[in-house]
Amino acid sequence: MSISSIWNTVYPILIAILFFEVIIIIHEAGHFAAARLMKIKVNEFSIGMGPKIFSFQKRETKYSLRWILFGGYCSMEGEDEDSDSENSFSKKKVPARMFVVVAGAFMNLVLGFILILCIVCGQNLVGTPTVAQFEENAPSYQSGLREGDTIKSIDGMRVYTSTDVQTGLSRSPDNTVKMVVSRNGSDVTLDVAFNMDEYEGQQYINMDFWLLGKPKTVGNVIKSACGEFVSYTRMVFLSVHDLIAGRYGLSDLSGPVGAVSVVSTAVKTNWLSMVRIMALLTINIGLFNLFPIPALDGWRFFMLLGEGIFRKKLPAKWEYAVNGAGLALLMLLMVVVTFSDITKLF
Repeated sequence: MSISSIWNTVYPILIAILFFEVIIIIHEAGHFAAARLMKIKVNEFSIGMGPKIFSFQKRETKYSLRWILFGGYCSMEGEDEDSDSENSFSKKKVPARMFVVVAGAFMNLVLGFILILCIVCGQNLVGTPTVAQFEENAPSYQSGLREGDTIKSIDGMRVYTSTDVQTGLSRSPDNTVKMVVSRNGSDVTLDVAFNMDEYEGQQYINMDFWLLGKPKTVGNVIKSACGEFVSYTRMVFLSVHDLIAGRYGLSDLSGPVGAVSVVSTAVKTNWLSMVRIMALLTINIGLFNLFPIPALDGWRFFMLLGEGIFRKKLPAKWEYAVNGAGLALLMLLMVVVTFSDITKLF
């Protein structure tokens, strides 16, 4: 095997790992910036985990670079321990602590929007949910779908963007979907059939038509980016819903190994595919962190909300126990999902 072929295999993986680290750094930088705004002392801001490569002190904060570039943290005074400092996390008012807690996830969502804006700007045209053209002998055309139809819903799911069309079709359990389209100013309901393709043992609809694109202007680029951001966000909640409903099992989940594999494959395709997956990942991470699950930012926010309403804080020993149990379950889930990812690779 030549050096060039080895490099062609390795560099997409390195870029994928770098992508994940950027997402994590942005998250922790959100906590860091919010802490500084609220005058909370930050003891250490670390890029990476594990043994330290080097560090330096600036004012009250130590900045570190560590060997395992798959994580990072922002360690604040009084965050997980008692502290008498007036600049500790625990001594600040509830609204200030809530702001710091959600700032990481918020920055992930901001990064997601910026990436989506880059995607829209990088396209030749701005996508719409209006049918432009069909493949030859397309089953969807034979089912009654026509050029110029604007798709308004798919199997009851409202459609606003071109991404919504793809999401709606991908969620169909069979080859027929119920569409509501706008045609000549009136709504028309259709049962639209498609051919099916198979990917990794799963059956998916083969989308046999193209959607209309509009010329880019400042206004429709911003409008499209906002719409796509909402569509990406909805994708995350739809995935959680399908998982709870039993449509997907643990074997369908992907952990870090699977995600790196997907991103590294996208790197070899084109930069738009790569950025699209990164946008979905950072939005996914941001929203997931806001879920009220022990050990996540959302749980801490939920606890602070309770403290603000009832003027009473959960005893520290109970808080540590709940967070510890939540972290253990998340780590167990990560191990199971990572094992599943590895078995898929081989």
